[in-house]
Amino acid sequence: MPEPTGPRTPEPVDAEIVPDPTPAPAPPATGYDERGVPSLDYVRDKIEGRYATSIGAAELAEGTAAARSVEEQEAERAAKAKAKLDEIRRSMGN
Repeated sequence: MPEPTGPRTPEPVDAEIVPDPTPAPAPPATGYDERGVPSLDYVRDKIEGRYATSIGAAELAEGTAAARSVEEQEAERAAKAKAKLDEIRRSMGN
């Protein structure tokens, strides 16, 4: 007998229903009291961490070629501005 050429329907498979595992209790939020107010130490640590991150990001940004290029452009502009100001002062003195 020839095989059917249409789409085949899969045979049913016996499956076992497994209950979801009970989720582990969430750890207590550190740095907060029972009313949800953060402690001063927690806030201080958070601020210090953000400050340290920003300082590190600034230090990394200064080390890139693009930052050096910007610094060179600023220095060149400042030198040109000083030269122009000196020229103006000389012309006013005559």
